[in-house]
Amino acid sequence: MISQKNRLRHAFTMLELIFAIVILGIVASIGAEVITQTFESYIIQRAQYRANIKTELALNQIANRLRYAIPGTVGARDTLASPYIRMEVVTDDEMNVLQWVGYDGDSFEAITSAADRRPGWSGFCDVDASSSTAISTPGSNLALANTIIGNLGGTVNRAQLYFADNGALSYGVANVAGEIITMNGTGIPPGTLIPERYKLAWSSYALEVDANGDLLLHHHFDPTAGVAIANDTSTLLLHDVTNFRFKYSGGAFRLKLCKEEQISDNAAQTLHACKEKVIF
Repeated sequence: MISQKNRLRHAFTMLELIFAIVILGIVASIGAEVITQTFESYIIQRAQYRANIKTELALNQIANRLRYAIPGTVGARDTLASPYIRMEVVTDDEMNVLQWVGYDGDSFEAITSAADRRPGWSGFCDVDASSSTAISTPGSNLALANTIIGNLGGTVNRAQLYFADNGALSYGVANVAGEIITMNGTGIPPGTLIPERYKLAWSSYALEVDANGDLLLHHHFDPTAGVAIANDTSTLLLHDVTNFRFKYSGGAFRLKLCKEEQISDNAAQTLHACKEKVIF
């Protein structure tokens, strides 16, 4: 027979239960705070990552265009309608619009086929076979250049030729065929020495941050140095830009781009990301 003593079981007293509940509450509150802080840290890091990625992508797109900039054509403006000033003589570091003429890198770097590796334009002139109205450019497949420029939305008959060491001076193109570039109007002034190297450009470019904080790339307008920014096409590169600064010296660009990024659904919670890039 089991004794009464053996049937007795010890249990928590009321005081012990209260202590246990208090301790569990403290542990739960600490755990909740740790989880909350971890989640908030994740949200901030995610927003910072987004801002950094977007800023880096925008700078890479700019770099891809600026590497084709023709020396002597790079300038700046306060606004799209302000006077154009060549970057070599700019003294104000607070200019807001960067403008340049870019040579046609797409057809210059293309090849006709694996068997025929001629580019759209070679960049070389046969000086002896050229004249003031027709430039002979051996090694070119200008039909390919015409096709590529047309596919990109441009036209050859408004292109410009920039000769080496001539700075911002350019000459209009009327047509291209085979390996001959026909010049527009009266062509190159008679008696002008035709250099052996040239670059073909069919568009100018400009970067600006508009009143909404959007970084815009203006393109598809007259490829003449310092031309007014008109009849252009604009492409959005980045939203919520808070700072866009640039310098140009010795053929190198230094860019700084800052962007505001919203952390959460609360529009008041934001952070900023800034990146710099040097382009040669």
